[in-house]
Amino acid sequence: MLDLLVLSPHLDDAALSCGGTLAARARRGERIVIATLFAADEPATPPSRLAANLARWWGLAPGTIMRARREEDLAACRALGVGAHHHALPEAPYRSDPETGALLYPRLGQLFPRRPPVEPATAAALDAALAALPAAREVWLPLGVGRHVDHQLLRAAAERRLPAPRRYYEEYPYAAWSRLGVWRLTRPRSAWRHEIVPLAPEEFAARLAAIGCYASQLRALFGGADQLERKLRRHVRRRGGERLWQRREER
Repeated sequence: MLDLLVLSPHLDDAALSCGGTLAARARRGERIVIATLFAADEPATPPSRLAANLARWWGLAPGTIMRARREEDLAACRALGVGAHHHALPEAPYRSDPETGALLYPRLGQLFPRRPPVEPATAAALDAALAALPAAREVWLPLGVGRHVDHQLLRAAAERRLPAPRRYYEEYPYAAWSRLGVWRLTRPRSAWRHEIVPLAPEEFAARLAAIGCYASQLRALFGGADQLERKLRRHVRRRGGERLWQRREER
C-alpha cells in the first residue's frame, strides 16, 4: 500500500502545487505516487484553433505534445523522489461529444466554466481509472482553484470514488493569480480546516527543480524560466509554505 496517492489533472499540477511537501515526505522514506489522469496523446492534427495555439505557446509540434509532457513529468517526479502513473484520458481541448463528434471545448474561455461541467463519458472513464489505482493510506486531490474543467471533473470523481479522509491542494499558479479563488472553494469556513506546511530550503529547491522540468510550460505560466524562482519564492513566502485543506467532517 502507498503512503500517499496524489491525483493530478494534468502533467504538472501536483508538482507545481505541493512539490516541496512531497519531496520532504519522500526523503523520509514514504512511498508516494502522483497519478496524472488527463495524459493521453493528442491528435496529430490540431482539432481547433485553441489546440493549435496550445502547441505554439508550449513550443511543441502537434502530435508530440503529450509525449513530451509525459517525459517532463517523469523528470519532475524523479526530482521529487516520487513515482508517476499516467492515464490515457484526453485533456479538455481534445475531447469531443461521443455522439456527435463535436469538440466540447473549442475555445479557451470554455475551459473555465463557473459551474461544474456535465460529461457522462469522461466521468465514467475517471471512475474506472480511479478504481484501478493502488490503495493508499492518504489521498490528495486538487481543490479546483481556477475552475479548469479537468480539475473540476477530477475532484468530483475522486469525491465519488475514493474514501475519506481526503486532503486538497491549492493549484499553483492559479492560487497566486486569484486571491478569491481559494476563498470561494472553502466556504463556509467553519466546514474546512487547513494546514500550512513550511518548506525548508532543500524542499523549496526540490519543488523549484521539479517545476523547472516542465520546460514547455514555463513561458506560458511564468513568463520564462528566468522568472520562475522569483514568482515561486514570493508565493511560498506569502503562504508561509504549502497549504493543504480538509473538510472538518473528514478528520
